[in-house]
Amino acid sequence: MGIKIFLVGMMGSGKSYWKNRLSKQYRLRGYDLDFMIESLAEQTISEIFQEKGEAAFRVKEAAMLRWFQQSPSYVLATGGGTPCYHGNMDWMNQQGITVWIDDTSEALAERLRTEKEHRPLISQLSDDELIAFLENMRRERSPFYYKARHHLQGKEISDASFQKILRIDE
Repeated sequence: MGIKIFLVGMMGSGKSYWKNRLSKQYRLRGYDLDFMIESLAEQTISEIFQEKGEAAFRVKEAAMLRWFQQSPSYVLATGGGTPCYHGNMDWMNQQGITVWIDDTSEALAERLRTEKEHRPLISQLSDDELIAFLENMRRERSPFYYKARHHLQGKEISDASFQKILRIDE
């Protein structure tokens, strides 16, 4: 039987990092939901938002997520907003192991400062505005994130914690 791992959390929380790490460590295929949507649409997320709006993007996102029902084993880094729409969090919980990677707004801002130009939602924000933005977004999204079966915070975000969650001995 396969293992399906869904990584959820805010932008900058390390979902892509842990997707890469877990896929190598446990020999699973690793996927990035936003990257897959961009590849299929042949547009960036920003372009989809601008041309078709967020609602159309969220429909594409939910459809792409459901595509994973066919696959027996993988680790998937979701977009930050993925759990908040179309019953996606409940669906992921039914499919496999959900892990909320949760770090402080300050830690997220520190990681994101160098990536601002690649992230349209934060590209125009000052460093102080970035922290406030992240805190507000976390407040809005946390009711969905809290539905994840596992919640790793700060120093708990480690190989040992993932090993315990996945119950895989090496």
